[in-house]
Amino acid sequence: MSLDTSASLQREPVSRVPRFLRPAPALEVIESDPKKIERGYAKYQPKILFWSTVGYAMFYFVRKNISVAMPVMEKQLGISKSSLGLFLTLHGVLYGVSKFANGFLGDRANARMMMALGLITSAIMNVFFGFNTAVIWLGIFWMINGWCQGLGYPPCARLLTHWFEPKEMATKMSLWNTSHTIGGAAILILCGYLAPHDWRLCFFVPAALAIVMAMLLIVWLRDTPESVGLPEVKGTVMPAAEDEKFGITLAHRVFGNRFIWLFSIANFFVYTIRYAVLDWGPTILKENKGLELTNAAWMVAGFEVAGLAGILVSGWLTDRFFAGKASRMSALYMILCGVSLFFFWKSPAHYTLRSTLLLASAGFFVYGPQALIGVAAANLATKRAAATAVGLTGFFGYISTVLSGWGLGYLAQHEGWDAVFICLLFVAGIGTFLFLLTWPAKANGYGEA
Repeated sequence: MSLDTSASLQREPVSRVPRFLRPAPALEVIESDPKKIERGYAKYQPKILFWSTVGYAMFYFVRKNISVAMPVMEKQLGISKSSLGLFLTLHGVLYGVSKFANGFLGDRANARMMMALGLITSAIMNVFFGFNTAVIWLGIFWMINGWCQGLGYPPCARLLTHWFEPKEMATKMSLWNTSHTIGGAAILILCGYLAPHDWRLCFFVPAALAIVMAMLLIVWLRDTPESVGLPEVKGTVMPAAEDEKFGITLAHRVFGNRFIWLFSIANFFVYTIRYAVLDWGPTILKENKGLELTNAAWMVAGFEVAGLAGILVSGWLTDRFFAGKASRMSALYMILCGVSLFFFWKSPAHYTLRSTLLLASAGFFVYGPQALIGVAAANLATKRAAATAVGLTGFFGYISTVLSGWGLGYLAQHEGWDAVFICLLFVAGIGTFLFLLTWPAKANGYGEA
């Protein structure tokens, strides 16, 4: 990769950031030999990508574990689908608010400490959830968990935009986005075996794993290239004045950018489909397709694994054929996702292999836009405001749980699963239209004054 060795060190805006979360101090760049600097990046970049990926995957262990536990909780605790859907909605809305609010912090905080804090506090909430059976306390602890989860994505956006060039962000961020499918698939499989024994294990075991991962992040992650004595990555050098005018930076690069708003609204519809399958998939397959819970968990895990492939392919195609412009690939993927959902809906219950392939196809196509929205927002906002931008897109993504959680739960209970699928097809159509509106967006905002 090419580096800018002449770039001066820039200060991070750290006012109002708690001391233990303040960015790691910048070290003086001693080495001026481009080859030595190249070796320095070759040493750290793979570690940053790997640990931010597996670290964020672990957030799914203490968030999406509830989807497999729900059918057992419904039977043993007598909780209705509407109530379980309300859990998902309240958790998702608070998570979206947290993701947005913590985006401001993520642009100014130490990424590894912020990620570790999120995992530890979320693990604690999972333990409290597992020790309770009263609906009110289950709801309270799951809502608090939603807030803790919002500490995960912003530091990852900071890490990726500081360590990698804009021209390779679609590929690198797509690799990082495999964390969603790795974490989502792994926890579905794990809980598929834990839930039949005791639904509480779906919360205790992941909590223990999350605490271990938090410790590993503190040991292996690094904040920015400057914090280890490396210069800024070429193509990401920003005017020094922006460090002193963080509010102006946000107003110009995030809140004043109509394309970031369009990507954010589109994210609502992408996440509606994604979470409809993740949250209700095991229940749909059990009640609508007649599968056992363990088999249903494997099929939804297949949705996640196919999504991993979709993410990687979408990132490569975006960089290779669209010069980093994510909107065009997103529109195509969203159309094909809707087609896959239609044929999955119409697949007969006893055609298990066909249903499995169609559900996997929907996962392949919905996860492409899910990854590319983050790429587009981070690049347009630049590294100075990337965490805030992805926080905004995340807010819209997770308030979708009003529809994917409570809304679809109510619809399924009163109108049946056919009404749910009709709703999801409309969602795919609206999402496609919004992506078409972002067609003129630039690949990144670094060339803007």
